[in-house]
Formats: sequence, C-alpha cells, structure tokens
Amino acid sequence: MSQSRPMDSNCITLTRFFLAEQKKSPKATGELTQLLNSIQTAVKVISSAVRKAGITQLFGTVGETNVQGEEVKKLDVLANELFINMLKSSYTTALLISEENETVIEVETEKKGKYIVAFDPLDGSSNIDCLVSIGSIFAILKKDDNTIPTLKDTLQPGRKVVAAGYALYGSATMMVLSTGDGVHGFMLDPSIGEFILTDRNMQVPKKGNIYAINEGYTHQWDKAVAEYIQNKKDPAKGKPYNARYVGSMVADVHRTIKYGGIFIYPATKSSPNGKLRLLYECIPMAFIMSQAGGAASNGKIPILDVQPTSIHERSPIFLGSVEDVEEVLQIIKKYEK
Repeated sequence: MSQSRPMDSNCITLTRFFLAEQKKSPKATGELTQLLNSIQTAVKVISSAVRKAGITQLFGTVGETNVQGEEVKKLDVLANELFINMLKSSYTTALLISEENETVIEVETEKKGKYIVAFDPLDGSSNIDCLVSIGSIFAILKKDDNTIPTLKDTLQPGRKVVAAGYALYGSATMMVLSTGDGVHGFMLDPSIGEFILTDRNMQVPKKGNIYAINEGYTHQWDKAVAEYIQNKKDPAKGKPYNARYVGSMVADVHRTIKYGGIFIYPATKSSPNGKLRLLYECIPMAFIMSQAGGAASNGKIPILDVQPTSIHERSPIFLGSVEDVEEVLQIIKKYEK
C-alpha cells in the first residue's frame, strides 16, 4: 500500500511568493500584489465553474455574440464578469480591456488605482463543450501620471508591460506569471484552495521538435509559412517535427514553454492581420515567452515592439524556442527580398 506524501508545512503560495518579491523593491507599494491577488481569486472561481460546468448547465451559449462576432458561451459571461468585478474591487485599476467588451471599461473614481489590465477571460472557449483545456490571459500596464485615464493610456507596447500571466484549466489548474523577473508556475491545490509554487524560473528550450499551427488554413498561408512547415515534415531537412495543435492558445503556449518548439498563428488570405488579438493575447504571451528565454515576433518585428493602435487589434504571431522562431523569420526575410 503506497504512503501519501506528508503535507508541506512551508509551502510557497502565490501570495507569499509575491509578498517576498515585493520586499525586494524599496519602491514597492503592495498594489501589484493586491492586483495579482484579485486575479487569482477570479481564476479560482472560474476553475471551480469549469470543473462543474456540465452539472451546473454552464455549457452552451447565451444567444449573444461578442465584439469579435463569436457566439458567447455561458462560461465566457461568468468569467468576464468575475474578472471585471474582482479587478474593480481591488482598488488598483484605472481602466480594463476585455475581449468580451467593445469599449474600454472605466473604473469608478472611488475605486481607481494606477494599473490598466487587458484580459481574455476565457481563451479557447470554442473548446468548452468538448472538455478540451481552456484558459485565461492577462497583461498589466501602468498609468504613470495622475491625469484622467483615456483610451490612449491603454495603447502601450509590450515593453511597457509590468506583469503578465495566464491560467490553464486542464488536468489541473495552473497559473503562470511574470513580473519581469523570470517566469514562475503555480499549481492550484484544491484541498487547501491555494496556488502553490511548483515551477520556479521556467525556461523554454533553445530548440524544440514540435510545431503548432492550424493546418486547415494551409491553402491560405503565404509562401514563407508554407515552406517552413513543409521543411518540418521533410526527412531530408532533418528529423521531422511532431505536429501538435490544441486550438486553445493557453494550452498550446504552455506546452511550448515546457517542451520547446514553435506556435504559429500567421496572417492568411482571409485574415491578413492574423486572428489573435494583440493587447490581451499576443503581448502577454510574448512577454512571458521572452521572460522564459524564448522569442515572439509578428513576422517582421518582436511582438513587444509593436505599437497598438486599437484595443481589439489583431496580429500574426510566431512564438516559442529562439532557434525555431529565428528559422521561420529567416525564411520570411528570404521571400521579402
């Protein structure tokens, strides 16, 4: 009979970890820790809802479409409301940007803080009904002055991101976070209701052997992307890569961080600007990938250098191991000559 592991009497929770990080900075006010705590609360509730979605009838749709023209799932509505309510009540935010809301969400004056949060409350929601992993993504920016917050304050490039992260609702629930000093993973322990540090200083392998792309759009790719993927299948060009594509960005990116390789969502003939949103999908994931030693590009420049022009702007993305991203960028350059 196997013995159960003894309970860790000195486990590092997500809150404890960031309180310790906060002490390292003499200028820290504690507001960012407070903000991350509010996000972790939203994630815990969403995780619980995802686990019992079928039983509580959260599957299916509410008969509405969001600003992207996608049918809104019941879980999407719950997740979005949770993020908005938790972030507003943290007293640390000034403006919020959600995939589900057409315009910027303003925080009431009495609850205003200095941070701006862009988030996708439930990424991969088309996979909800078939129990495939889904997630939440967020990026935190800062308003540097005391003027009234405006739309312009939200349109900051990724280099200005203060913190970013994602939650993955898979076989377990995990939060992966970075405040600009490496990437750390926290697993939710449902027995105590806390996120526990399990993956300190996550690093992406320099090169992988997996590519992730929706090959249903092969006929719409440009020549560079088509050549790169063909090369990854050709034994004459080296050992072929494995194809892995979940269709939830969080799940595909998480696997890429753990195992290396490349995740690609390119521009296509029908979506010349790509499909993924810059502010709350591409930028946070690029920030995390870069912090973990990887790379992220829109095919021309690093994602973190792109200047956003609208809150729901879309972008192509090539993200993953440094050598894999560089290889596809070299092929793109060849076709630009």
